[in-house]
Amino acid sequence: MKCIVQEVEKEGLFRLLGQNVTLFCANYIYAGRLTGVNDTCVRLTNAKIVYETGPPQSREWKDAQDLPSDWYVQLSAVESFGEAR
Repeated sequence: MKCIVQEVEKEGLFRLLGQNVTLFCANYIYAGRLTGVNDTCVRLTNAKIVYETGPPQSREWKDAQDLPSDWYVQLSAVESFGEAR
């Protein structure tokens, strides 16, 4: 079986710049507006750390605490990501 890899420009986190996102990381869940992406980290504005998600169909986190400023998350810790609820 042949495997073909196609690189798509402006995909992944770059496509989500300016959007509210959720980052599922090795230890924590972070949410906020994605305002920066580079080779090692991302920057979240209006960032929150999520301690309890609540039901999947809920539009709000059950327990999300505001972080004190823009927040940087190491890409090496990100397991998955997507647009926020």
